[in-house]
Amino acid sequence: MEILPVLAIPLLGGLVLGLLGHKRWAPELNALFSLGTLAAAALLTARVVAAGPMTALEGTVLHEQLFVDPFNVFLVALTAFVGFTTSLFSRPYMRTEEHDGRLSAGRLRLYHSMYQLFSFTMLLTLLTNNVGIMWVAMEGATLSTVLLVSLYRTPQSLEAAWKYFILCSVGIAQALFGTILLYFAAEKVLGAGGTALLWTHLHEVRGELEPTVLSLAFVFLLVGYGTKVGLVPLHNWLPDAHAEGPTPVSAVLSGLLLNVALYAVVRSKVLVDGALGPGFSGNLMMGFGLVSVVVAAFFLSRQKDIKRMFAYSSIEHMGIMTFAFGMGGPVAAFAGLLHMTVHSLTKSAIFFTVGHAAHATGTQNMDAIRGLIRRSPTIGWGLAIGSLAILGMPPFGVFTSEFMVLTTAMHEHSWATPFLLVALGVAFAAIFGKVQPMVFGETNARPLPHPPALVPVFVHLAIVLLLGLYIPPYLVEWYRQAAALIG
Repeated sequence: MEILPVLAIPLLGGLVLGLLGHKRWAPELNALFSLGTLAAAALLTARVVAAGPMTALEGTVLHEQLFVDPFNVFLVALTAFVGFTTSLFSRPYMRTEEHDGRLSAGRLRLYHSMYQLFSFTMLLTLLTNNVGIMWVAMEGATLSTVLLVSLYRTPQSLEAAWKYFILCSVGIAQALFGTILLYFAAEKVLGAGGTALLWTHLHEVRGELEPTVLSLAFVFLLVGYGTKVGLVPLHNWLPDAHAEGPTPVSAVLSGLLLNVALYAVVRSKVLVDGALGPGFSGNLMMGFGLVSVVVAAFFLSRQKDIKRMFAYSSIEHMGIMTFAFGMGGPVAAFAGLLHMTVHSLTKSAIFFTVGHAAHATGTQNMDAIRGLIRRSPTIGWGLAIGSLAILGMPPFGVFTSEFMVLTTAMHEHSWATPFLLVALGVAFAAIFGKVQPMVFGETNARPLPHPPALVPVFVHLAIVLLLGLYIPPYLVEWYRQAAALIG
């Protein structure tokens, strides 16, 4: 029963904040619900690490509809942790937005309720054993974030939300068709009924599924869920959604939602590999991943908006993860999981500092943001250290994961190594060249009406630094178990 509280707490939070989200203490209530979700996720993680995979609701008609193993519980823990720290960051951020007249009490109620509902849909996507429900939960995450992206109701935010809704709805429709094909292949082996949609049953018979149907299903699933991952050329919604939505939404989009969508792709890959071998799905994922890394790196230097720049950085890093999982094998899968962790923590920390920097200077235009370290040393140093971390500077964890990906690529797919190295070099030059004057130039920042929440920034960056220097043995074992399931 440890699974149910992880889903029940954010769902209850969404309902309660739908009624009370406009109150003065609503940000604290939002953070309290997020803390409850984190505590429930921690208990679930401890249970899975100790006892192995488990299902919920045994003896009921919903038996086996929820399932957890070392792979998805790792993402549940990460989602709950970043969701909680982002709720702490959003307290002063959203109060400053209200102080500046950008949001009304009604909009704050919408924000807080949708924040909890968004957490619920992501966690349901991760914990469901039913690939059909996974698709429904992913669509629910899309709909809740559309409302968050359009929160300011400006022409630009409405355009970004509309683009996000249209492109991701088209993508999710492709994923639906892939899910139907997957059921069509499974029905011949498992028979008609709900078990043909349960991942655990599909995994047991993956070697008996029809290869031709499964290969077609994977193409639709990769394109569909790949749209949510932000893979090139399906990425056009992502920079606009990040730039026009509230910064806490940018943090959870980059740090969490993209991971959840990639989780759906990787789960599908495991089934396809059982029927076709790793070559088909692996080549497709490496191709999409490599193109995403290269294209995003060269787009970075053209950006003027700081949130758009880091949105393209997210596309680049999701490409690295997709490439790693596409290579397959225990080392590449371990590297992909580690990169998923450190990217989520680092990118959300960067967006926390970016949000406060935009408040202090009144703009997201990088040419107008200068001298952050003079007005607020914590914001300036947070942005500087976060940027160095995401660029893969040692000894941060991003360097460790990227080094593992590169060395594996050199050994197994040497043709891809020059593309990865050039892209990483271009990204480093673009981001470092733009961040340096924002941090160290002449200041034009103003005092913030509410003290910024910078503890989450340095907690995230400290964990990323630790993972670059030393990965605790229990965490290594956790990653190995998850990598064994997918690698």
